[in-house]
Amino acid sequence: IVLGGQEITQVPAHKRDIGLVFQSYALFPHLSAFDNVAFGLRLRRVAEPELRRRVDEALASVGLAEYAPRLPAQLSGGQQQRVALARAMVIRPRLLLLDEPLSNLDAALRLEMRAEVRRLQRAAGVTMLYVTHDQDEALALSDRIVVMKGGRIEQDAPPDQVFDHPATPFVAAFMGCENLFEWRDGALVGREGRWLLPAAAGPVAAGSTHLAWRPGAVPVVEAGGGAALDARRLDGNVLARSYLGDAVQYLVGTVLGPVKGVAAADARWQEGDTVAVELDPARAAAIAGPVA
Repeated sequence: IVLGGQEITQVPAHKRDIGLVFQSYALFPHLSAFDNVAFGLRLRRVAEPELRRRVDEALASVGLAEYAPRLPAQLSGGQQQRVALARAMVIRPRLLLLDEPLSNLDAALRLEMRAEVRRLQRAAGVTMLYVTHDQDEALALSDRIVVMKGGRIEQDAPPDQVFDHPATPFVAAFMGCENLFEWRDGALVGREGRWLLPAAAGPVAAGSTHLAWRPGAVPVVEAGGGAALDARRLDGNVLARSYLGDAVQYLVGTVLGPVKGVAAADARWQEGDTVAVELDPARAAAIAGPVA
């Protein structure tokens, strides 16, 4: 294990200057917010005046200065998470590890805390290793994303590179490209069949093994005459319909298998109706990675 150019494999865990925020917060229930944050400093025998100053600063940085005397049971989930963050940050670690710290929060609070974590990271300048299965969290929080599968690194790149140019089918699926097809001999190959993509549909990057589309990149349109005029259109039947507020997402059964796409919020196609999906190579992620 190397941290900051220093080999620390044999260094005891409590001497590595690494902070940890657990998924379950792991606050001491019998200690106040102040004493929870102060715990690591007391183990390091920090002088009381310095300890109080640093704990007060840490609680203020997460907006909990007035909650210092409260026990964890007297705090909301978001407030408990802030205490856990302050406790990890107050020791001024060289590295902060976060194990899905927002997964226990409701959707609105998760968005609020996501911004808070990013703000704290920038203010403190500490390196954070943040474990998550949420692609939105990964994109919003990171300067660099490492996507792993079975202990093996699938891709290590900046967020926009991972989002726009996934290196493998696994990365594409993780980043929301739910319409994933093999690209073989000029045809898309799905779970249920293949479709020869007409040359008029547009060029496909040389060396590609897969093409992947996010649902938002696949318009659902009227079937029939349009399909003959547009080489990118593939007819199918509506299998499922989900109203999303600003759009309607459709699951369409095609010769390739199910394809997810979107239409305007006022679209009225129902299950069983015939529609078409537009698979535009220019809007696909072209993958040159190995077959998953």
